[in-house]
Amino acid sequence: MDMHVHDRRRFLTLTAAAGAAPLLASCGTGFGGDEAANGDGSAADDVTGSFDWRRERGTTVKALLNKHPYSDALVADLKSFTELTGIEVEYDVFPEDNYFDKLTVDLAGGRASYDVFMLGAYMVWQYGPPGWLEDLGPWMSNSSATGDEWDQADFFPNLLQADQWSLKAGAPLGQGGQYALPWGWETNVVAYNTEVFDKLGLRPAESFEELAELAAVVKRRAPGAGFDGMYGIAVRGSRSWATIHPGFMTMYARYGLRDFTVDGGKLTPAMNTPQAVAFTRDWADMVKRGGPPSWTSYTWYQCSSDLGAKKAGMLFDADTAAYFQAVKGASPASGRIAFHPGPKGPDGSLATNMWIWSLGMNARSRRKSASWLFLQWATGKEHLRRGAITHNHIDPVRRSVSEDAAYKDKMGALPGFLETFETVVDRTRIQFTPQAQFFDATTSWAAALQEIYGGQDARSVLGGLADDLADKVD
Repeated sequence: MDMHVHDRRRFLTLTAAAGAAPLLASCGTGFGGDEAANGDGSAADDVTGSFDWRRERGTTVKALLNKHPYSDALVADLKSFTELTGIEVEYDVFPEDNYFDKLTVDLAGGRASYDVFMLGAYMVWQYGPPGWLEDLGPWMSNSSATGDEWDQADFFPNLLQADQWSLKAGAPLGQGGQYALPWGWETNVVAYNTEVFDKLGLRPAESFEELAELAAVVKRRAPGAGFDGMYGIAVRGSRSWATIHPGFMTMYARYGLRDFTVDGGKLTPAMNTPQAVAFTRDWADMVKRGGPPSWTSYTWYQCSSDLGAKKAGMLFDADTAAYFQAVKGASPASGRIAFHPGPKGPDGSLATNMWIWSLGMNARSRRKSASWLFLQWATGKEHLRRGAITHNHIDPVRRSVSEDAAYKDKMGALPGFLETFETVVDRTRIQFTPQAQFFDATTSWAAALQEIYGGQDARSVLGGLADDLADKVD
């Protein structure tokens, strides 16, 4: 489930904590922890000999987890890890309302209360530059530390690359250190109520113009067809960074638009180009014509709930937000929800933005060898297959799990899910430009979108936003 909605205050706190990072580095405890400070390189270099799951038996690893179906699947399977390795895992689970506050304060304080933790790939842009995250690349490449069965090539490469970065603002992902491992992710697509579509003789939109018109048609005609109170399309609208990254950024990217351009390491805001202004105006108009009346308060939860309650004819958001309404018995609309890749861009693009839950290691951990065994197991084929089939750990980050017959049998019960997944999986990437002010920048972008929805001039609002962000990201 797309459980990653945060308010502006939280990320102001996070940004402030990240700003304190040079103080940590100046104390001789920057990137790489004590090993780097002492000039000893990665702790992975200390692991030699043949690979052995039990090399750290008797050790205890401490994990910080966000309350989520993925962590539920992990906790349910921890006995398997301990039996395999002899390593105990102590863990704390926090609700998302304060999870990232807890993690950020712990990392910024250098206390190393937790060896491993959940984080989103966007958080690498905050946590990586101050030196809080262990570079996992040396662990992955050391055959003494990593067993052959882990099979790095089995990961969808775009997902592995999402957590790989050079730590330089504006630099593309997929280069530099591997600061986390993909664990569970969400692609952003369209889900729709087949009952209302069938009754009104509609079919999924193949262009953005069709989507906007379809949303308006459903809102206008559905109530008269027996769907009282139904509107056309649910998309996020709250004043939060999370409003920008799912459906909006996916369609924005399919139009070939960028958040920033990068020239010589300098980031220039690009959400005020004529093409971006026109798209943003059209998006706001789509919501006014076909969206919910209280759109400016909408988070993933309201969007998902409305689809399940038959209040929304369509949802353009994380596939998991629809999945948990579509499964049998989950909601009034279960059994009547189908999936579609969503509209193509003018050139046929299906570029799609992602959210990806990842697992990282604290650069200050004193139990790095045992922590790497845990990360290796938690992202390994056996655990992820079990999580996908017996729990709700979707979408798979590994190709072998996505092709597993039992997984396909489970997900095949949802119309269009597998076909949609297979269509967009290789086209799904983080469509944003990596930079440390990401959360504040996208929260300001969401505020601008609200203003345009409220009737203010799109060119003026986005021009002001670009001017403001140019100073912040410089």
